[in-house]
Amino acid sequence: MAIFVKGRNLPEAWEKSIIELWRKGIDIETEYGDFSRDTAAVILVEKPFLEPRVHLKGIVAGSLKGLLDYVDEVVNGVNDWRVGKDWHYTYHERLFKYSIPFGHVIDQIEAVITKLKERPYTRRAQAITWQPWKDLKSDSPPCLQRLWFRVVDERLVMHAHMRSNDAFKAAFMNMYAFTMLQKKMAEKMGIKTGYYLHVADSYHVYAKDWKWVEKFVKQIETGMSKRYWMSTQDYLRRI
Repeated sequence: MAIFVKGRNLPEAWEKSIIELWRKGIDIETEYGDFSRDTAAVILVEKPFLEPRVHLKGIVAGSLKGLLDYVDEVVNGVNDWRVGKDWHYTYHERLFKYSIPFGHVIDQIEAVITKLKERPYTRRAQAITWQPWKDLKSDSPPCLQRLWFRVVDERLVMHAHMRSNDAFKAAFMNMYAFTMLQKKMAEKMGIKTGYYLHVADSYHVYAKDWKWVEKFVKQIETGMSKRYWMSTQDYLRRI
């Protein structure tokens, strides 16, 4: 089973993905002794920086400010110091400081920017997170696997590939943070951002959250969910 949805901005695309998952996903066992409703998903956000850009229902970090904290973690690496201590990885550490055996460290994002400046049309501008010598034995390997980039019509587009994605409790924050990275890279290249594509091999909601997802789907269908959409400016005023 697979779904494809398209939205003009982040809140619209995320809401459509939740509805399609709820309607078309299959119930499947998990490694946690639980069940999830699950599907493969492709989510196209045509204008990722079109306002309103924030969905309050998608912020599940304990507080509204948690969304900005997560952006800081992904884009600026504020929690990289925890890797090897109490955390197995951060996305920033894997993308900006990809460490291979024998101590060699690669800044994949800087390499991507350099590559795209030389050949904007390249198909080789990507950054990966998976480290099989570590992750195959880990009980918490990274969900994000790969970011792929290209310049199209003088705009930087991004494809994010997830092996696993909690649609209800992680996906919106993932997409928000990844697009902030997309914007930071575009600004460094002196161009604007293009579309954003989010691909998940397992796009799911856990059984323990089904009653809340069902309620949210009804809100989306009636239009009530739009009261949770918020412009970035209004969001920043509230935190």
